[in-house]
Amino acid sequence: FFLSFLMIRRPPRSTLFPYTTLFRSGFGGHGPMAGMRGGEKAKDFKGTMKKLLKYIADFKVALIGIIIFAFGSAAFSIVGPKISGEATTEIFNGLVEKVTGVEGGGINFDRVGQILLFLIGLYVISAIFSFIQGIIMSGITQKICYNLRKDLSEKINRMPMKYFDTKTHGEVLSRFTNDIDTLGQSLNQSMNQLITSVTMIIGALIMMLSISWQMTLVALLMLPLSMGLIMGIVKKSQKYFKDQQKYLGNVNGQVEELYGGHTIVKAFNGEEKAVKEFDELNNQLYGSAWRSQFLSGIMQPMMMFIGNLGYVAVAILGGFLTIKKTIEVGDIQSFIMYIRNFTQPITQVAQVTNLLQSTAAAAERVFEFLDEEEEDQTVENPVHIEGLEGRVDFNNVHFGYNPNKTIINDFTAHVKPGQKVAIVGPTGAGKTTMVKLLMRFYDVNSGEILIDGHNIKDFNRSELREMFGMVLQDTWLFNGSIKENIRYGRLSATDEEVIEAAKAAHVHHFVKTLPDGYNMELNEEASNVSQGQKQLLTIARAILADPKILILDEATSSVDTRTEVLIQKAMDNLMEGRTSFIIAHRLSTIRDADLILVMDQGDIVEQGNHEELLAKGGFYAKLYNSQFEKEEGTAI
Repeated sequence: FFLSFLMIRRPPRSTLFPYTTLFRSGFGGHGPMAGMRGGEKAKDFKGTMKKLLKYIADFKVALIGIIIFAFGSAAFSIVGPKISGEATTEIFNGLVEKVTGVEGGGINFDRVGQILLFLIGLYVISAIFSFIQGIIMSGITQKICYNLRKDLSEKINRMPMKYFDTKTHGEVLSRFTNDIDTLGQSLNQSMNQLITSVTMIIGALIMMLSISWQMTLVALLMLPLSMGLIMGIVKKSQKYFKDQQKYLGNVNGQVEELYGGHTIVKAFNGEEKAVKEFDELNNQLYGSAWRSQFLSGIMQPMMMFIGNLGYVAVAILGGFLTIKKTIEVGDIQSFIMYIRNFTQPITQVAQVTNLLQSTAAAAERVFEFLDEEEEDQTVENPVHIEGLEGRVDFNNVHFGYNPNKTIINDFTAHVKPGQKVAIVGPTGAGKTTMVKLLMRFYDVNSGEILIDGHNIKDFNRSELREMFGMVLQDTWLFNGSIKENIRYGRLSATDEEVIEAAKAAHVHHFVKTLPDGYNMELNEEASNVSQGQKQLLTIARAILADPKILILDEATSSVDTRTEVLIQKAMDNLMEGRTSFIIAHRLSTIRDADLILVMDQGDIVEQGNHEELLAKGGFYAKLYNSQFEKEEGTAI
C-alpha cells in the first residue's frame, strides 16, 4: 500500500503545466499566445463572443459529435482509477491472506491480469475517443479561420480608401495573419479543454463521493487555498509580465532601428551612444523579466506542496476508514487518482478563461475590421460604359479629407475625348487628390464629376473603374510569370494579345532575351528586373486593358536616358486616342499636352497649353523656368 502511495502521490508534470501556461499564454512570454500583447483583453467580451458563436453555430452537428466523444473519452478515463483500485485491493488481500496463513490464500494473478487487461482496453478506447474529438475540433477551428479570412478578403474590397489612409499596412495585415492565427489556436485549445475539463470535473467528483464523502470533503478543502494562492501570484506578477513585454518591445525596436541605420551609426561614430541606450533598455528588461519569471517559477513548488498536503491528509483519513472497514485499500489509491483527475481540469478551466480572453481580443480586432463602414458598390439603374467616349467634366468640385479642412476649392475643368491633360503644381497642391476623386476612391463634398455627361455616382464602382487604366510611379508586379503580370490588365486576353501589348510597350525585345521569355517568374518585389523594365511591363498591362481614360504618374525620373526614351514611346502608344491625365513632375515632358491644369493649394490657378501659359508669365512660367534652370545646372 505504501509503495503504491509513494508511486502515485506526486502529480505528474502534466498537472503542473496549466499553471505555467496560465502565465505565459496570457501575460507574455513564450507560450502559444506570445503573439498577443501581454494581458490583452477584449473591450467588449460578451459582444465579441456572441459574434464568434454565430460562426461556431454553423458547425452544430460537429459540435454535438465533439461533446459525445468528449463524454465518452472522459467516462472511460474516469472509470479507470476505480478498476485499478480493484487490482490493488486484490493484491493487498492476497498478501494479507499469505501473511496470516490462510489456506489457499495468495495473490490471484489471473484475476489481476484480467483487471489490468480490461483497464488497458478502457484507456485505449478513451484515447481513441479523445483523438477523434481533437481531429473534429481542429477541423472546426480551421474552417472558422478559413471563413473569417474569406470574409476579410471580401470585406477589404468594399472598404473605402480613407480607411487605408489612416492605417498602416502592417496593422491591416495583422488582422489576416496574427489575429486569425491567435484566434484559431486559442479557440481550438479552449473549446477542447473546456468540454473535456467540465466532463472530468463532474465525473471525478461523482466517483470521489461514491468512494467516501469524508475524503471528498477533505480534498475539497484544499481548493480554496490553492485558488487563493493562484490569484495572489497572478495579481502580483501580472504587472511584471506586462512590463516585460513592454521593455522587450523597446529592446527589439532599438535593435531594429540601429540595424536599419547601421551605416549612419558608424558614419557619425554613434556606437558608444547606441550601446549605452541598449544597456539601459536591456537592464529594464532584465529587471522585469526576472521578477515575472521568479513569481511564475515559485508557482510549481508551492502548488506541489499544497497538493502533497492534500494527498497526505487523504491518505491518513483513508487509512483510518480502511481500518474501520468502511472502504477498501484499493479505494484509497483510486481516490488519490480521482483527486488528480479533479484538480487538473480545474486548473485547465482557469487556463481556458485566460485563453478565451485572448480569443476574444483577437476576434474583436477581426470583427472591428468586418464592422467598418463600407462604400456603396452598386446603384439602382446604373449607367453602363459601353459607347462612352471619355469626356470628363469637373464642375465646382469641393473636397477635403477632413470635413473641417477643404483642400480642393471650386475646381472646374472640361476635358474633351482623347485630350492629353497634364496636372502640375508643387507638392501638396492636390494633383493626386483629383485623380482619386475621378476614380471615386473618395466622393466629393460638393459639386460633381461627369463622364460623358453622367455623374460618376451613377455608375457601379467596379464598372466605372473598368474605364480607367493606371500607370503609377510606384510599379506593382506580383509573384508570377511576366505573361501573368501583363495579363492582369485583362484576364481573358490570349497569349497573342499579351505579346502584341508588350510590343506596343517596347518591352517585347527585352522579354525575348530572358531565359524563359514570357514564362520567366518574377521573384519577390520583382528584383530580377530593372525599374525601367518594370515600368514598361506595367504600361503593357495598361495597353492590354484598353481603357477609355488613362491616369499616368510620370515615372521616368529614376531611369537612364535610353530607358526613358523607351518609356516615353510606350506611353505615347498607350495614350493614342485615349483621354489621358498625367500627373507631371518634370514639366519638360508635358510640353505637347493639349491642356495643362496648374494647381496650387487645391485651386486651379491657371490652365492652357504650354505656350499659352509661358506667355502669361504667371505661376506655371515660374515653375517651368526654375525647373529648367535646375536641369541646365545639373547638365553643366
